[in-house]
Amino acid sequence: MIALKDILYKVTINAVVGSTLVDVNAIHFDSRHINTNDVFVAIKGTLVDGHNYIEKAIEKGAKAVVCENLPQTFHSDVTYVEVENTSQALAYIASNYYGVPSENLKLVGVTGTNGKTTVATLLYQLFKKAGFKVGLLSTVKIMVDNKEYKATHTTPDSITINKYLKEMSDEGIEFCFMEASSHGIHQYRTEGLHFEGGIFTNITHDHLDYHKTFAEYRDVKKSFFDKLPSTAFALVNVDDKNGLVMLQNTQARKYTYALKTYADFRVQILENEFRGLLLKINESEVWTRLIGNFNAYNILAIYGTAELLGLPKNEILQLISVLESVSGRFQYLISSENITAIVDYAHTPDALKNVLETINSIRTKNEELITVVGCGGDRDKTKRPTMGNIASTLSTKVIFTSDNPRSEVPETIINEIEKGVEPHNVKKVVSIVDRKQAIKTACQLAKPNDIILIAGKGHETYQEIKGERFDFDDYKIVQEFLKQLQK
Repeated sequence: MIALKDILYKVTINAVVGSTLVDVNAIHFDSRHINTNDVFVAIKGTLVDGHNYIEKAIEKGAKAVVCENLPQTFHSDVTYVEVENTSQALAYIASNYYGVPSENLKLVGVTGTNGKTTVATLLYQLFKKAGFKVGLLSTVKIMVDNKEYKATHTTPDSITINKYLKEMSDEGIEFCFMEASSHGIHQYRTEGLHFEGGIFTNITHDHLDYHKTFAEYRDVKKSFFDKLPSTAFALVNVDDKNGLVMLQNTQARKYTYALKTYADFRVQILENEFRGLLLKINESEVWTRLIGNFNAYNILAIYGTAELLGLPKNEILQLISVLESVSGRFQYLISSENITAIVDYAHTPDALKNVLETINSIRTKNEELITVVGCGGDRDKTKRPTMGNIASTLSTKVIFTSDNPRSEVPETIINEIEKGVEPHNVKKVVSIVDRKQAIKTACQLAKPNDIILIAGKGHETYQEIKGERFDFDDYKIVQEFLKQLQK
């Protein structure tokens, strides 16, 4: 049990009905999880308003209710706390409840449209290999040193974040790297956390179904840096024109990285092939197993972060040379027929363009590049024709298919992707709704030395259709079909 007044520290309170001296048990924003003496925080979500469930939470035993609008009737044995913003309040309440665990860690947040998972995961890998106890909060998984938990969101809710940070603190973990998505930042899930540093990778067309305008999307990312303390560092990619925007109002120490322009951390690509990259970072050369220009940026962000966190330069370079690619991020296999299959999470126009341009910069042009790609349902529809245009322009053959159609009709999504195909590229394109059949067809079309790119789902091991999740792993499926061709 903990005193209600203690977990309300730093929360902007408008009014209190009842006493904050009461002891409470746990905190929840889902009324279904409430037990006796718990705190219910009523969140106004995009689909559901928690204020409609206050009475239900009290029936289940809630001792205190945190809300933006006080109800018309009160229970004498329940304390009501009216706040400006319940999402923001929840972040502080969760942090206080778990003993402000982020202050016991060197927590680094990674934000941007593309590269968040790769940068956070490779930093976890690098610091583990350097001998530290490390934590990771990513789209793919949550790691408490060697202990793995399943991730459900890019940036988990505030209670989940602080619960894992508390576990990390108890385990004596020194560094933690976490993805900070625009949704997570906008919904205050990162509020109240003490960050040692922040990294900005890039910003391109994405999530405009949620943020409505690009300016709003950019400004949400920027707000993460605006809130960094003067004790933290802010490391941004200045080849992206919005990199310097991120630094405008931050109190943090400012650092930059770039491939094309002057920066504190610079990289040159000396060799680029399917085996990896030879890079020159500032004045030192390093070989990495990662592939492509976008990974040169990721490696540079990792190098800069590791140096800012105090690791010696030579040790960082040695560790970079043994890093392994992240699941579903340019993950590839080569069949006995010498067909290269690449699985990548590219689900935005910019990410798809980066991956295809990377493959085209390496291949000899004597082989086919067959791309399998779709777009997710119930998400930003404006990017669909753009992705269709990119895929059909930069590939020799394209199969449009389902991604996670969710509640939408897959054929409708594919029709919208097809609208971006220019007339002279129409003959390159075929549409196959069933994703498994699309991957099988790509394997059947491929000849020795050809390259297959399966884009959009990457690390995901499911396909979401009409509210149900079905087992589906792009990497395993293409591996299986390429093996069958060998027989």
